Amino acid sequence: MRVPRAVANFNSRVTNPAARSISPWLPVQGTLEHIGRNSGKRYRTPLLVFPTRDGFVVLLGYGLESDWVKNVLASGSTVLHKRGKHIALASPRLMTKAEAAPLVTGPSRHFYRLFPYNEAALVLYQENARPR
Repeated sequence: MRVPRAVANFNSRVTNPAARSISPWLPVQGTLEHIGRNSGKRYRTPLLVFPTRDGFVVLLGYGLESDWVKNVLASGSTVLHKRGKHIALASPRLMTKAEAAPLVTGPSRHFYRLFPYNEAALVLYQENARPR
């Protein structure tokens, strides 16, 4: 299930500004910092993030046309703000949700299966880790 673009537009203007300050502290959430591919402006987007052995999986609730997805794919790197840490991530790879599911570790793997976003997931690796 993909969230309609109208909801995405509303969230980017209303919900996201409020969520940016608390999402890094909530379970299965984090704030992804990325650079606009055209503007060069720095953005922070609250997202559903799930740990893997050497990085994170991010569910794409709004589909592949989301600006943050395009920005991360264009730059090849990003920073995740999660529980007071700033984690440098790189080597983005698009996968289906099912393909990425075995990568998710720990108790969050149960939450991963519960979210209805089935279209795609973006796998990001910590900069010092090598994609497998």
